[in-house]
Amino acid sequence: MSTVIDQRLVTLDEPLGADKAAVIRALADAVVGAGRATDAEALFADAWAREEKDSTGVPGGIAIPHAKSDAVTEPTLAAARLPEGVDFGSFDGPADLVFLIAVPTASTQDHLAVLSTLARSLIDEGFVAALRSAPDVPAFVALVEGALEPKEEPVAAPAAGAAGAAAASPAVAPAAGSASAPVLIAVTACPTGIAHTYMAADALAAAAKKAGVELHVETQGSSGSTPLAPDVIARADAVVFAVDVDVRDKSRFAGKPVVQGPVKRGIDHPAEMIDEAVAAIGDPSAPRVAGEAGAAEAAASGGAASEHFGQKIKRVLLTGVSYMIPFVAGGGLLIALGFLLGGYDITDNAQEVVLGNSLWNLPDGGLLEYLGAVLFTIGAISMGFLVPALAGYIAYGIADRPGIAPGFVVGSVSVLIGAGFLGGLVGGLLAGWIALVFARLDVPRWLRGLMPVVIIPLVASIVASGLMIVVFGGPIAALTTALNDWLAGLSGAGAILLGLILGAMMGFDLGGPVNKVAYAFAVAGLSAGSLDNQAPWAIMAAVMAAGMVPPLAMALATVLDRKLFTPVERENGKAAWLLGAAFISEGAIPFAAADLLRVIPSTIIGGAIAGAICMGMGVTSQAPHGGIFVFFAIGNLLWFVLAIVAGSVVGALVVIALKRWAHRRTIREEVAEGEPSIVAA
Repeated sequence: MSTVIDQRLVTLDEPLGADKAAVIRALADAVVGAGRATDAEALFADAWAREEKDSTGVPGGIAIPHAKSDAVTEPTLAAARLPEGVDFGSFDGPADLVFLIAVPTASTQDHLAVLSTLARSLIDEGFVAALRSAPDVPAFVALVEGALEPKEEPVAAPAAGAAGAAAASPAVAPAAGSASAPVLIAVTACPTGIAHTYMAADALAAAAKKAGVELHVETQGSSGSTPLAPDVIARADAVVFAVDVDVRDKSRFAGKPVVQGPVKRGIDHPAEMIDEAVAAIGDPSAPRVAGEAGAAEAAASGGAASEHFGQKIKRVLLTGVSYMIPFVAGGGLLIALGFLLGGYDITDNAQEVVLGNSLWNLPDGGLLEYLGAVLFTIGAISMGFLVPALAGYIAYGIADRPGIAPGFVVGSVSVLIGAGFLGGLVGGLLAGWIALVFARLDVPRWLRGLMPVVIIPLVASIVASGLMIVVFGGPIAALTTALNDWLAGLSGAGAILLGLILGAMMGFDLGGPVNKVAYAFAVAGLSAGSLDNQAPWAIMAAVMAAGMVPPLAMALATVLDRKLFTPVERENGKAAWLLGAAFISEGAIPFAAADLLRVIPSTIIGGAIAGAICMGMGVTSQAPHGGIFVFFAIGNLLWFVLAIVAGSVVGALVVIALKRWAHRRTIREEVAEGEPSIVAA
């Protein structure tokens, strides 16, 4: 496994540039020069994108820029020992030892484990000193190869459960604490899971050992993760999360005091995190990990204190929408299939056909009518969960599981009184916040077990649904009726303008919040569509067509003018054809990440054109997803296809024009002005 580095990949005591962008670029060039990557610019862009998320400088004058990249052909380690330090963002000063870890996007766990081993070795002061004093490149390479060789890990024998911790993170042996020593568990994770994940684990372990604290660490890295043993978790007094991504299966730690920070803090200030975790053990006001029994209490105690109110509202609303979509997607497709088999008049007697007939007692219309009625009925039932699921999971986003039941109840009440989608939004927020308020109550210990499963759902259901019926339901129902009447009456310029706006929103952030708002608006009205009121179906068609345009436009652009795109982008373009056809707007994200200011305007314009054409020509869709593959659910299919083609062609031409003629500064120019970007000339 030592083939990840050779002498061509090491530079000693030669300046590579005055800033970290220049150093990373030089190392990327070395990787390509050694035949281990195909495109230095693409590798640099991927490494720089990671650097912009969080600096890769670590204490001790070391920097470990790293990236997974489609440009890399084999896992590689490039290194430089600089004559003068370069600032990589570490709190203790510039770095003179720089290691670029470059791996293919689809790397094996074995290679990732080897590269993470080097990252852990850099915590060893003796190893770092040897690298700084290596007389030549062969000696430097030999030291690195020695660090990468697999070693048999000594495992301490502390209290019960240590075996599970050692398995979870073999190089992080728990400190041998006394019987009275605090017991902590930690989880470390970073976006790429190659370097910082493991360095933070070792730094925390070293700090815990000095503090006399028993620590068990679970590293959730790209090379795999072995969960901590349940008995270790049960014994733990507090939890440390040094993570830049969500912790997997966080509910295992429910109710325990928690100290959370970015993975970089676990490397730079491990002792502080350990001290804070120990202090939190006896502090009743300390944040706690959310989970089945402790979720609401954790939220109430300030576990998300750093989250602004607006951010929290956006997060919980998108949570509700994301859980709602599967009900609508499945239900909408089933309804469309029901119409296809049973005809549009199946709506008049579907329930009677299903209840009064069977495969052995077919209705007068035969097998197709019966199957159409079955599919339509199942789809209608699924669509009936739209508002309750939305409200239930909005409440879940606020108060976790104790909010689900009151959220579903108030959502069903919204349907009953005609408040619809808007009522579900308001009701979900009401149910969630009421559940959270009751979670703040200081109740006796014997009552705490009943709070999340009985008392909070009961009281929150009564209060939230009562408020919906008595106070909010009437005005929201009136607003919903007015909105539906307005949509049903849209025609001509008004319809085209709405399609233009929704299409632009679909192309704005490619699956992000703005895109999801437009999609949720279309999905929310889908169940109200009918032969007499096809406006909701028209809106759905406009949104779906516009969402298909961004990937298709980028794919077309890579064909029309290949030289404007990197080899990696041209490969992404091949996949974007299928992604666009299936209505997966995220297929354009790789292009936007590499050239945001040129790609996003083109996707906005292309999406707006597709949406406007669909609305103007009366295209409809009874299916909320599927793209061209649900052609049977599209009304006026020819204009649907023409709208997508027009939007894709315009989007492709706009991005080509911007790439050809819009002024584009180089990385070096931007860095010189103090505004580095991942966009390269």
